[in-house]
Order: sequence, then structure tokens, then C-alpha cells
Amino acid sequence: MSAAFALTEGTPFRNIPMRMETEQLPQEVQQIQTEAGIVKALAACTAGALIPGLGHAVLQKWDRAVVFLAAISLTFGLGLRLQGRLFNPDFTDLFSALKFLADAGNGLLYWLCWLRGLGVGEPSAYTYDFGNIFIYIAGLLNMLVIVDAFDIAMARKP
Repeated sequence: MSAAFALTEGTPFRNIPMRMETEQLPQEVQQIQTEAGIVKALAACTAGALIPGLGHAVLQKWDRAVVFLAAISLTFGLGLRLQGRLFNPDFTDLFSALKFLADAGNGLLYWLCWLRGLGVGEPSAYTYDFGNIFIYIAGLLNMLVIVDAFDIAMARKP
């Protein structure tokens, strides 16, 4: 530690211990907390997989839920507006499967639009590739949001 940052008698932090001791909970309490956390995490992840941001709403993180719902929905909608294509469930080759998984990461947004026949895409449109990228990004971002909801539910993140 350098002399500029050393805790000396005259600093306001002189009474703060360098390392805080935490009290261990009994094993039964830890197991109950873990089981409750797993149930909450499963509910949040399932909700987030269906509707972007809903997992955070289940965890009562309202500001994050609204931001994630708006960002992912707008990105997905912009991708459709730019003539992007929603890829069918096709696992014949690796790239088709990856495109489908990125699209399906949008949850019900993807499935409702796909069932209604939206997102057929127009490959001759100048914006076709950009639209596809926006749809992929929305699905992959939702997958990251689901992981974030899981971390919050398991108390790994505030």
C-alpha cells in the first residue's frame, strides 16, 4: 500500500475493519434459501423466455423490466420493418439452427409473428440483411436478459 492511501490515525476510515466477518447461517436455513431461490429463478427465467423483461418483473425489478421489454421489442419490430426474415425451425445444418435459435430467443414475439406469417423477408430489399441482424440481436439480447434475471433471483447480483 502506498503512503498516499495508507489508513493512518488521522483518516476518517481508521475505525473500519479491513475485513468484515460474516456470520454463517445454519445448514437448514441455507438449504431452504437455496430451494426458494431456485424456484424463483426458474419462474423468472421461464417468464423472461416467454416475454422479454417479464422475468425482471417477476423479481419486482420494474425499471429493468420496462427497459428490457422496450429495447428488445423495438429492436425486433425494427428488424421486421426492415424486411428481416423469421427463420423456420430447421435443424438440417448448423447455420440454419443457429439462425432459428437466435430468432426464437425473442420468445412469444417470434412465435406469434411466425404463426401469423409475418417476417417472410424480401431478399432483394436493401435492408434485408440489416433486418435479419436486428432480429438476431433482439433474440440474443433476450437470452442475456434471462441470464441476468437468473443471477438476480439467485442473489448473485442486486
